Amino acid sequence: MAKFGRSGKKEMPGISTSSLPDIVFMLLFFFMITSQMRDTENKVKVVLPEATEIAKLERKDLTSYINIGTPIPSLQMTYGTDARIQLNDSFKTVDDIRDFIASERDAMNEAERSLMTVSIKADKDVRMGIISDVKQELRRCSALKIMYAATRKE
Repeated sequence: MAKFGRSGKKEMPGISTSSLPDIVFMLLFFFMITSQMRDTENKVKVVLPEATEIAKLERKDLTSYINIGTPIPSLQMTYGTDARIQLNDSFKTVDDIRDFIASERDAMNEAERSLMTVSIKADKDVRMGIISDVKQELRRCSALKIMYAATRKE
């Protein structure tokens, strides 16, 4: 039998980088498609109160948000410094909550409408009167699952 031996030292070929731009663009498109942009712009300043017992939402896609607080400094010349209610991207009154809840329910699947939760993000310095007015209006339109947003007290 013949012996096979190396007659010369062979070098390792270089790594081909010709497909690298394709991989980079695939990753870029993947993250562009899967990432979610913020739906609404905060027009009120909300400093959440602290709580000791908090729980995370299970399904955020079934949650509608009501922000209550003072307008941000750039909008205070127009809207003043009193507490305002923000529904989606605009300031509304308590009377507009019924239409807001109806439109949010219409956007949901019929089977999931009963699971809808309303999250109230209220500034810790907002008076309780405006929050109780919002709660009364939510009761009138049968939105009975209400959650208050808070931060964990450490």
